[in-house]
Amino acid sequence: MDAHLRPLMFSGRISSVKAYAIHLFARLAALMNKMNPDCTFCKIVAGTSPATILYHDEQVTAFRDLHPVAPTHILIVPNKHIESVNELEPADEVTVGHIFSVSRMLAEHEGIDSSGYRIINNTGVHGGQTVFHMHFHLIGGQRMKHPMG
Repeated sequence: MDAHLRPLMFSGRISSVKAYAIHLFARLAALMNKMNPDCTFCKIVAGTSPATILYHDEQVTAFRDLHPVAPTHILIVPNKHIESVNELEPADEVTVGHIFSVSRMLAEHEGIDSSGYRIINNTGVHGGQTVFHMHFHLIGGQRMKHPMG
């Protein structure tokens, strides 16, 4: 048995084993989803960076925006690192469709489905993208301003 595993296996502390298991799971997920170790959103998906996670499944993760522009401001990201819409491949179509289904579910959960909301994706520097991991903003809970841009 590896020396670094021995203290965990015999310490009698379940929390240490659980923490190690979570770490291993996060590393495995990162490898399987082609995550970028320097990407803030990849770290959130892997569970190595803090966030208020509202939804997570095998395709996407949704969490509260740290700088909300409305009472409800949720980011929905694919678990696989995709830099922007410009990097989408045909195999990603299912994930993008799933993002919209999750957005609808979250809007209902947040109580903004009947009053209305926006789903926004910024692509590239001129499009306002600041984190280069494709993501969608679910924004609602107040009357949206118009025009955009």
